[in-house]
Amino acid sequence: MALRIALFGQADFGLACLERLIENGHKIAAVYTRPAAGRPDVLAQRAEALGLPLTQRRYFQKKDGTPVPAALAEYRRLEVDLNVLASFTAFLPHAITDAPKHKSICFHPSLLPRFRGGAAMQWQIILGERESGVSIFVPDAGVDTGPIVVQKGGVKIAPDDTTATLFFKKLSPLGVEAVVEAVNGIDTGTAEIRTQDESRASFQGLVDDAVAAIDLDRPAAEIDRLVRACDPQPGAFVHFRGEPIRLYGARLHAGAAGEPGTIISLDEDGVRIALRGGSLHVGRMRAEQAKETASALCERKGLRVADRLESG
Repeated sequence: MALRIALFGQADFGLACLERLIENGHKIAAVYTRPAAGRPDVLAQRAEALGLPLTQRRYFQKKDGTPVPAALAEYRRLEVDLNVLASFTAFLPHAITDAPKHKSICFHPSLLPRFRGGAAMQWQIILGERESGVSIFVPDAGVDTGPIVVQKGGVKIAPDDTTATLFFKKLSPLGVEAVVEAVNGIDTGTAEIRTQDESRASFQGLVDDAVAAIDLDRPAAEIDRLVRACDPQPGAFVHFRGEPIRLYGARLHAGAAGEPGTIISLDEDGVRIALRGGSLHVGRMRAEQAKETASALCERKGLRVADRLESG
């Protein structure tokens, strides 16, 4: 047997899911990606190369939650058995997610019901989780609350992991395997779908600048986790002369180092900032421009050893 699938995804994760689902004999009825912003999306490029129907749509539902008529009509013509949401960032109305025989499955980068929400990886790092994993679930009316089809855990969150390394090196490959396992289980009727345990549920909001602002009165370990969680986006930040400076490529050093926020060393490898109970070595920074080496930004902004940064 094989399923007729509409794949909603983007970037390398969506591409890997596409390739593996085709390898497993499933029929891809259509690929949906977001409109290109800058360089072309690799999933979109591959879909076109394979001659698959491709739609790059930004919105599928109106502000009131009702479907965009053109989007719904276009989708209904596909007559698919299952929707696969492979790290897709657009909101889909229930008229689409619930339409197929097997409804939809969605990838989430945490062990649900813990860390629901759109910033699950960031919050796992911020709150000091030591292990992570992936969940494939059936979307329902809640936020990441639907029944679980497949879960895979045992992923260690290393002391130097950023959100980028956690996803691309660890959770993404595992997530592709979980998606394929879920689809095959649904196809063969062997999937063991279970309700989430609400007693263990947690939800965290998005990580915006209100979260990313660094409070230099906090312990060094907390600030290190915040910087790594906000790498690559939105970038945890301090202030220098009233201007936000975002920090990337952080390494934590233990031991007292000086007044929090003070620059204690600066060389070609980066800048070292004193914190409470330790110090943070930062390799890259960003002010009003693109990311650059910390040494280049410090030279451009006139930052010197013994200068003091302020809380974000």
